[in-house]
Amino acid sequence: MQPLFNKEFTYLTGHQTISLLGQSLPSIRFYSSFLWIVAKSGLKAWRGHFDDESWGESSVEVLRLLEKVGITIEVTGGENFSEPTSPVIIIGNHLSMLETMILPSFIVPYRPVTFVIKKSLLEYPVFKHIMRSRNPVAVSRTNPRQDLKTVLEEGQERLSRGISIIIFPQTTRAAFDSSQFSSIGVKLAKRAGVPVVPLALLTDAWRNGVYLKDFGRIDPSRKVYFSFGKAIDVKGKGIEEHDYIVDFIEQHLSRWQR
Repeated sequence: MQPLFNKEFTYLTGHQTISLLGQSLPSIRFYSSFLWIVAKSGLKAWRGHFDDESWGESSVEVLRLLEKVGITIEVTGGENFSEPTSPVIIIGNHLSMLETMILPSFIVPYRPVTFVIKKSLLEYPVFKHIMRSRNPVAVSRTNPRQDLKTVLEEGQERLSRGISIIIFPQTTRAAFDSSQFSSIGVKLAKRAGVPVVPLALLTDAWRNGVYLKDFGRIDPSRKVYFSFGKAIDVKGKGIEEHDYIVDFIEQHLSRWQR
């Protein structure tokens, strides 16, 4: 698949013609097509044919669908994960389902990648086939000690095979709180000897749902932002690197504040 970035490694949604349904009922317009994307991808994964390119292409479909209901997406700093020759660990804040859905569209053209996810995602009807095909690192989010062991062991195994990892080290999807932002990604990078890439994002255009957290309201009035920071190696105990990631996220969120 072709990269979405321009020569400056940035991306910005261009002019879109929004349908009447997309303008008046963006959530209905979005989910009616989104569920079809998930269904056909899930079937392909169940059959064993959902590879990296398929994942990237389905991610682009979701991105285009978000843009078709009026959401503007801006991404900067793509060179920071595309240029390193070794696998990297991308560490960012976590707000909604949106980042999980569209990050592959930007990253997959440059390198194989997977996520650290909560185990419950591997049980979702249909969607579970997609996630299992991506060989993620699955954690409970209820047993921190076991989760750390899982991430360090399984994460290192993925990295040894050249697979980069995206991790959101927050306990919940919420406004960024540095006290709830663990250093688990930095610990993994230190053990595996790979760089970390900070990721700041603002994705509350896809709201968290009341009854089903992953399926909230789509709000086109909110612009979506992603920014990738400079890749750095972890030295010593990783305290400075962790602080660098936290500062990067906080500075960007302050700049993007509503």
